[in-house]
Amino acid sequence: MNTELRVLHERNGDSYDFDLMLETRERTRGVIRDVAAQIGPGMTEEDALALMRQTLKARDMLRGWHGIHVRFGSNTLKTFGKPSEPGVVLRENDIFFIDIGPVWRGYEGDGGETFTVGSDPEMLKAAADVRAVFDTVRDAWLREGLTGDELYRHAQAQAEALGWELNLDMSGHRLSDFPHAVKFDGALLDAPYTPTSGLWVLEIQIRHPDKPFSAFYEDLLL
Repeated sequence: MNTELRVLHERNGDSYDFDLMLETRERTRGVIRDVAAQIGPGMTEEDALALMRQTLKARDMLRGWHGIHVRFGSNTLKTFGKPSEPGVVLRENDIFFIDIGPVWRGYEGDGGETFTVGSDPEMLKAAADVRAVFDTVRDAWLREGLTGDELYRHAQAQAEALGWELNLDMSGHRLSDFPHAVKFDGALLDAPYTPTSGLWVLEIQIRHPDKPFSAFYEDLLL
């Protein structure tokens, strides 16, 4: 039964090209890095969103399969699809993340990464730890062939060991030639089989147990 589900959930279009998926991934992550390098204290989220839209448009990637998210400070606690509080300004010691899902040449990208400004030790730790949780979970998937639900149980244990809370509402999903939702629109967390390389996004969001910020990282499982 799990094999049948996997085949059903991992369908692609008839002319699917894995190399184009990888190129879209690289372009997506390049945009994230380039825009993040231009964000600094005193900028509002609205300024950063405008910068992101301009950058995506200049690279023929403005069309997206999901909205553009740039979250500053306390807005990093907002989950996918929830609007930010307006007018938030990045402080001298602060945290922010970028989450974009552009479409390039008919293929879906999706990338998210956390950045910090200043020297707040807990924010610096969050940005490092969210990537560490992602890497640890990915390594376990490669080594042990974990199923989707096992991936997130492993992520939860790793996050808690580092002193964070894992947000299980951010639970991974498919990517494909656009639109993946026609083939499968469920969560990686609910997949009772080992996900195939290059088709699934692993999302990790960790929250401070007491303070109003979180960190986020996502990428294709490869």
